[in-house]
Amino acid sequence: MATLGALLRSHRLAAGLTLRELSERTGVSNAYLSQLERGLHEPSLSVLRSISLALGVPLSAVLSRAGVLEDADGPRVRETEAAILRDPELSEPHRMALLSVYRSFVPPRRPG
Repeated sequence: MATLGALLRSHRLAAGLTLRELSERTGVSNAYLSQLERGLHEPSLSVLRSISLALGVPLSAVLSRAGVLEDADGPRVRETEAAILRDPELSEPHRMALLSVYRSFVPPRRPG
């Protein structure tokens, strides 16, 4: 859940939204959204759908990137990538930079 939360936070920040603004768009309480971003709750599918619609991100992409689902192109997120995504000490630009560098050093994963 920490990885999913970090990913939701990343998308919210990229969209330039505050928790309050996302709350208004989704009808999900500000406090609950904050807890989701910190990995403290497992959201329902309807809540995730509402958040992904408000952020303009396909739900399947969110679930695949968080490692909840395997996407059609390959396996789940590597453990190193998941650790980077959930590290609370990293800012969002630092996460993206680390992921970019890490991915440049490892071979692409093959489906299967």
